[in-house]
Amino acid sequence: MHKVVFILGCTAVGKGAAGREVARRLGASIVSVDSMKIYRRMDIGTAKPPPEVRGEIPHYCIDLVEPHEEFSVADFVRHADRALADATARGSLPLAVGGTSLYVKALAEGLFEGASGDPNVRADLKARIAHEGLAAMHAELARIDPQAAGRIHPNDQRRIIRALEVHKATGKPISDLQSQWDGDRRHDCLFIGLRRDKTDLHSRINLRVRQMLDRGLRDEVAALLAEPNGLSKQASQAVGYAEMIEHLQGRCTLEEAFEKIKVNTRRLAKKQRTWHRRFRDVHWIDLNGDDLPATIAEAILRIIK
Repeated sequence: MHKVVFILGCTAVGKGAAGREVARRLGASIVSVDSMKIYRRMDIGTAKPPPEVRGEIPHYCIDLVEPHEEFSVADFVRHADRALADATARGSLPLAVGGTSLYVKALAEGLFEGASGDPNVRADLKARIAHEGLAAMHAELARIDPQAAGRIHPNDQRRIIRALEVHKATGKPISDLQSQWDGDRRHDCLFIGLRRDKTDLHSRINLRVRQMLDRGLRDEVAALLAEPNGLSKQASQAVGYAEMIEHLQGRCTLEEAFEKIKVNTRRLAKKQRTWHRRFRDVHWIDLNGDDLPATIAEAILRIIK
């Protein structure tokens, strides 16, 4: 068990900048808790800190796999546990910074396993997908578990199958079982949350999306698509990448992609807020539009100390 400070919040709330400021003042290390920063060369759309910052402050769980490779929650927990052990051994406090709520939950409390997999059920579901189509199966999931369907992308076959499999085995929606997932902590955790009102957050989201386009998001995605192995389903569904792929494939204009990214990022933030209500013992800090990273860091440090 390791001491770890989690810095939570919706996308674009300011977690990264504040976390880096705290790390500088404490000589701490940052463990990224982001399901897309694990991919190499997916830099602009995931808002990775630049190499010079990562050289200044130790960062973990960034650039772990190639964009065509699959990566599970269990993979993340293994990498993150090693990161916590390494940072602690160096005498550096680990700051777990990021917005992927499932990763936060898994690192703090362990993996929700659900019912054991049944090969026959899984084979039957795959056969139905081949016959009826994945959209029909996602629609079925929406009928029995709207919450899970809203969280799972319609093209995410693996997670759709898993949710339907758990329902068939237990008779209960997987979202209900996951909401009861409040076991003992795996580590000595301190949770600090950053939040803004919706108007402020949406303004920051719009600015971040514009900056990503200005920094070359279109070229980054085009280069990834041109790689021999392309992108995995998981990587290609990331907000910012999915919409830009649509544009590059001629299905929407650049300006339409820009608007879709803003809308889908706001939807992501809404889902993150829903997840945050599940977390226990979070010290929430309400931010104003003009709060600087240094000011936010001071508030975080008061809680840590």
